[in-house]
Amino acid sequence: MSWTPHVTVAAVIERQGRFLMVEEETSDGVRVNQPAGHLEPGESLLQAVARETREETAHGFVPRSLIGVYRWQVPGSGLTYLRFCFHGEVTERFPEQPLDRGILRLLWLRRSELLGISERLRSPLVLTCVDDYLAGHRHPLELLQEVS
Repeated sequence: MSWTPHVTVAAVIERQGRFLMVEEETSDGVRVNQPAGHLEPGESLLQAVARETREETAHGFVPRSLIGVYRWQVPGSGLTYLRFCFHGEVTERFPEQPLDRGILRLLWLRRSELLGISERLRSPLVLTCVDDYLAGHRHPLELLQEVS
């Protein structure tokens, strides 16, 4: 029997106490998430988080640290996600690039605002990553090794 977790990446981007979030259409309705998505074949985790951030926000992203690695089992589904969450900064904006399919808009929200819409968060990982960032969790990117 084969079991494969879904490997995902997420970007925590904070500016003056607000976090860059995306509002997106999902099979469960409209949800709020960090810029995030799946690791694709042939790319590193750092490439994946930069790509996902650009696709979902039309901004460049430079990862500065790893906040944490999280395993989450979706209740009642049998699905498991392994999320690598990064802190970093957005760089240039790419106005010609449309937002990824399903992304409705960008939001800059305080933690208290995220807590106030907790039922609309894509998963419990969203607030967990923000809380770990606020608690000062920062790990060097050198922890991630690409082995040939």
